[in-house]
Amino acid sequence: MKYNLLFVLGLLSFVSYGQSYSNNESGASVTDTVKGKKGEILNEVIVTKNKEPKPVTAVRSGLKPMDNPQTIQVIGSEVIEQQQAIRLSEVLKNANGVYVGSARGGAQESFFSRGYDLSANNMFKNGFRYNSGSIPDVSGLDKVEFLKGGSALLFGNVAPGGIVNLVTKTPQFKSGGEVSMQIGSFAYYKPAFDFYGGLSKSVAFRINGSYENSESFRDVVKNERLYINPSLLFVINPKTQITLQGDYLSADWTPDFGTGIIGTKILDLPRNTFYGSLWSNGTTKSSSASVLLNHDFNKNWKLNFNSSFQNYDRASKSTAQLSSVKDNGEWTRPLVQNENLEQILGDQISLQGNFNTGSVKHQIFTGADWENSFATAYTFAFDPANYDTINLFNFDPSTQKNTIPDARTTQIAKTETNRFGVYFQDLISITDKFKVLAGVRWSWQEAEVTTYKEVYANKVQNVKPENAVQTVGAKKLDNAFSPKFGLIYQPRKDISIFGSYSTSFTPNTGTTADLKPIEPSIIDQYEAGIKTDFLEGMLSTNVTVYQIVNSNLAQTAEFKADGSLNSDTNVKVLSGETKSKGIEVDVTARPIEGLSIIAGYSYNDMRYTKTSGLNGSFIEGDRLVRTPANTANLSFYYLVPEGFFKGVSIGAIGNYIGDRFGGWNDQYSTDLVKYPDGIYHREIPIDGYTTIDVSAGYTWRKFSILCKLSNITNELNYTVHENYSVNPIAPRQVMTSLRYKF
Repeated sequence: MKYNLLFVLGLLSFVSYGQSYSNNESGASVTDTVKGKKGEILNEVIVTKNKEPKPVTAVRSGLKPMDNPQTIQVIGSEVIEQQQAIRLSEVLKNANGVYVGSARGGAQESFFSRGYDLSANNMFKNGFRYNSGSIPDVSGLDKVEFLKGGSALLFGNVAPGGIVNLVTKTPQFKSGGEVSMQIGSFAYYKPAFDFYGGLSKSVAFRINGSYENSESFRDVVKNERLYINPSLLFVINPKTQITLQGDYLSADWTPDFGTGIIGTKILDLPRNTFYGSLWSNGTTKSSSASVLLNHDFNKNWKLNFNSSFQNYDRASKSTAQLSSVKDNGEWTRPLVQNENLEQILGDQISLQGNFNTGSVKHQIFTGADWENSFATAYTFAFDPANYDTINLFNFDPSTQKNTIPDARTTQIAKTETNRFGVYFQDLISITDKFKVLAGVRWSWQEAEVTTYKEVYANKVQNVKPENAVQTVGAKKLDNAFSPKFGLIYQPRKDISIFGSYSTSFTPNTGTTADLKPIEPSIIDQYEAGIKTDFLEGMLSTNVTVYQIVNSNLAQTAEFKADGSLNSDTNVKVLSGETKSKGIEVDVTARPIEGLSIIAGYSYNDMRYTKTSGLNGSFIEGDRLVRTPANTANLSFYYLVPEGFFKGVSIGAIGNYIGDRFGGWNDQYSTDLVKYPDGIYHREIPIDGYTTIDVSAGYTWRKFSILCKLSNITNELNYTVHENYSVNPIAPRQVMTSLRYKF
């Protein structure tokens, strides 16, 4: 009843986070009516297209990019199409400072920025947090927005590295569409479609989808994916619009834990060799539905309401990660089975307003949001726990064992998390040149875990609530204020100089020595920069410097409550510190008709700056793993606009990821027999690398063909998750796209 009421309220008020639609997307319809003007000559009327950039939906508040004291990058569908991206990691090659890591078994893509992992809470779709355990399909994306830096005021519990917002395609009243076919190396096939148009003067639709069937440069590894994304737009009246959206993804994939390591050294093994069992399999199903409603009271005041429901289910079964490999290459393959489900329901309501107090202009944004997440995780056990033993140096897949073992469910953990936040933000234009952004958010979060564990005597039975021992954990309550303050100076309309301060918070696990919950860590972020936007977007630049300090990092406590030395890693104290600092440079240029250039460079230095020095604590001064000091990107695309070669296109993208460490950070150890230098070495050194993709194509009327050669130098490098899942990057590949536009 509650959710139905929210839905009805939504239908009476909002739309898509500040996006506005018109009955003519091209924006070039003019009707002239001349009455009582007999004998007069109507002067020539020149209609120019409004070049005001589309609003960035992740900003939510409607702030123009030049008025926002943080850096924003938007990768549009045009770039995604030109580069024939098939994974989100390929799209984010254009986002400076973002780098990809692997996940266990290659089940998903993990992203990092400014030293922080974005994959847990910082991934959004149409403004709502979504479960990033699946690999999203890029065929349904209109654009990808990367909002760098602190965004806790708008989104609550997010890491300070930035947020990534996936914006799906939305309806248009102008009829059109396309069908396409992508064909590539390693038996890659992907047909796709996209149709849109008006059903009436007030209702428009869009439906797009794709099917992917592919093998891989990795032996045995396969993917089969089906995606569909329908949406409807209702223009209730000139002031009220409703967008209904939904999508569904089904994916069958092969868990792949990559190549092997001995200690902290990656073995020199064939890039294509798959060391998992032949029967390894994973399935992912995810779906979502949302209503986005916008009501304009007038040109100065807007009320927005959004509601979303998401469902996620991922299961896999395989031999596990390549860990504990002996020096002679022998590896005993353990077995692993996982299943995780999650349902997420979210509501957002906000108010945007513009008003003056004397000569001072105000642009306020205020509202509240609520989110409920119900996650279920299954734990399985095999008997025996290991499958067999192979040797990585002389492995012959054709002779391996191929029986499929059965597992039993030993535990079910159900976690319910509720999040609630209220916020207020005001952009104060003291003059046309001097502006102040000030705001604050209060966030509340509650989590409770209920577990069902098997009774040993009944271990032959799978765990079910009725035949298991139930344990309800204590509710974990966290709340925090997240202020944000920024100064903006605009000497000209195309130059903006800014500085800002904001905070983020991260909930912690464990307890204090007297068994009280650990408070969340408050993370301070300072940022300053300059933005330019010359010649109506022909040359745009961002230069940003930042420093992020977590001065109350949770780490193992030195003493117990009675004063004795503590060895329980669950007993913690807020006494550590990390510091991330760096500089980012972004350039976007359109110097001549048909040519677009995107370039960027990022330097980041993130280290542990204060640790306890106790057994198991991190090394003071050590750089955090998975954080390269240097990253850079450069791409261009040129479509010949006229002449004999009209319709011919060429393009290229280069991406550089610097030296970094994989695995886990080193730790202090008191076991001097095993670690004579007192350090448990766990870091896996990985050299930097550069990949280059080139493309060429031709467009004739409604037909187009585009060919891409990726990783032209056949560079070999790795993404590493923890101390396993050492996954090699893809070798040189060819991709061809055929497209027909209606």
